[in-house]
Amino acid sequence: MLRSIGADHVIDYTQEDFTKSGETYDLILDVVSKSSYSGCIRSLNQNGRYLIAIPGLSQMARGRWTSMTRGLPGRLAGKKVIFGAAHPKSEDLIFLKELIETGKMKSVIDRRYPLEQTSKAHSYVEKGHKKGNVVITVIQNSS
Repeated sequence: MLRSIGADHVIDYTQEDFTKSGETYDLILDVVSKSSYSGCIRSLNQNGRYLIAIPGLSQMARGRWTSMTRGLPGRLAGKKVIFGAAHPKSEDLIFLKELIETGKMKSVIDRRYPLEQTSKAHSYVEKGHKKGNVVITVIQNSS
């Protein structure tokens, strides 16, 4: 699925632990929190960024420490941890709109649930195996 929307390299976390390969990366985007924090930090290049979409309390504390000590020499030098909150600017949203309209950015919808099944949708997402977005549909009565 990821290759079909343009990814050049895909790692299936259920088959391979990328943090043990010895490769290093400029950016690690963790959207499901299935990899170890220390393994991800070890797998960053110097000045690399570790973006955690939905951090737990432990990750937040460790991330703050990693980012605070990044100016010191050692294994954390230059590395920074960023948490998932985004603050988009209008020009960023216009850029995303253009990418979508030109087909350069594609969204993937895994499942759709009607509003009255929101709890079922949450249960599905919390299992951690969704492949794309889960959409809650709201149908407005025209009466």
